[in-house]
Amino acid sequence: MDECRITSLAQFSELWQGIYSLSGRPCWDGILPYYHEDILFRDSVQEIRGIGPFTAMTRRLAERSRDLEFLIHNGVMDGNVIFIEWEMVISYKRYPKSSVYGSSRIVLRDGKVAEQRDYYDLWGDIFDNIPGFRRLYRSFMRKRFG
Repeated sequence: MDECRITSLAQFSELWQGIYSLSGRPCWDGILPYYHEDILFRDSVQEIRGIGPFTAMTRRLAERSRDLEFLIHNGVMDGNVIFIEWEMVISYKRYPKSSVYGSSRIVLRDGKVAEQRDYYDLWGDIFDNIPGFRRLYRSFMRKRFG
């Protein structure tokens, strides 16, 4: 019997936050067994199918970052669907810390993450952390989109 099954929001939150060690270097090894082999992952910049490509993506993120922290602010689980609101605090090798705020919709199949859709404003959150550029970017966005 496969014991790597998600059964509660508390368990999922503990697994997710366990990705980030005390050194700040992320390691997905503890949570990857809870992902379905046919995982469909989508976010603002990519769509990935399968545990192999998903694992490769997690490794690339770890290699690019100097420090990475993931905070779950709110969450709810209803049957096989989990919604979480999160903050990812990341320091790339040459840049200061910045926060990216988002949410994720996670669909479980047989207790494993079969679908994960992350929603966030990558560029807005990054540009907000660049002195002087924030004002230009936000002004552009208001003029063009609202």
